[in-house]
Amino acid sequence: MHEPPTHVSDQDVLDTVRATWLPDTDTVTHLSVGFGAHHWAASVAGERRLFVTLDSLGDRHSADSLTAAYRAAATLAAEGLEFVHASLTPFTVPFAEGLLSAAPWVDGHRPERLEREVTSTMLARLHATPPPEGMPRWQPLVGPDLADDLDGRLRTTWDGGPFSARAHTALRAHLPAIDTWATRYHRLAAEAASRPGVPTHGEPDVHNQLLTERGTLLVDWESLRLAPAERDLRVLDAGGPMAEMFDLEWRLDEVQQYAVWFQQPHTGGADDLEAVEGLLEELERPDWREPTRRQ
Repeated sequence: MHEPPTHVSDQDVLDTVRATWLPDTDTVTHLSVGFGAHHWAASVAGERRLFVTLDSLGDRHSADSLTAAYRAAATLAAEGLEFVHASLTPFTVPFAEGLLSAAPWVDGHRPERLEREVTSTMLARLHATPPPEGMPRWQPLVGPDLADDLDGRLRTTWDGGPFSARAHTALRAHLPAIDTWATRYHRLAAEAASRPGVPTHGEPDVHNQLLTERGTLLVDWESLRLAPAERDLRVLDAGGPMAEMFDLEWRLDEVQQYAVWFQQPHTGGADDLEAVEGLLEELERPDWREPTRRQ
């Protein structure tokens, strides 16, 4: 997130990091990276040592499922998947209204573009690894009645902030399409539930890759799930109904989250701007099409 959370302070984070992972920590700095969770760098004498994450709980994560995902990622790393950059134990600790976790700091940078061969190799190894015990299993993220739920929300005036009316108007205009997407999604999700699952990262694109001296790492394992491989392979333009289903899942989940966001009070800051742009992109982008096979 671009802006620090308003409900916790850096001192709160520092105290928890000292008590849980690194007693010598003398500074934590909020980082303007990612979107959805908050992150800090924890430093000792000016040297960054930990990457600290605050995940929220709710429809996407319970305390048990989030902890299980981080624990499973650590197991995958211990079993030889060197590209899995896993969290430290304890994998999570209660903090504010969510869970705090920490991973070792690694210097690196995000790739400018997706390296298909590198990504394909990592995913093939991940998908071929037996799933660790207790790994969370994928389940549909949005209900079949999403359009009805939104219709109910939209019957009231949204005036919580500068982007409320814009979001309200866009969602109202796209309700028929949202209903169509949700129906198709659940038809395909029923088929996905009958398929064998493999360990999947969930979002293995460039935003969760880090180029380091150790090679390319996959980071942010909160979305680790036992699921059809297409959950990951869609970033490589994999085709077929399952790729379409996970594309619909991303779209509908984004729409659902942003609808809740803009029905509530907001100030119009950098995070709000990115959120409203994300909502409009998901509502207006073309429907999924079978990718053209590469030669």
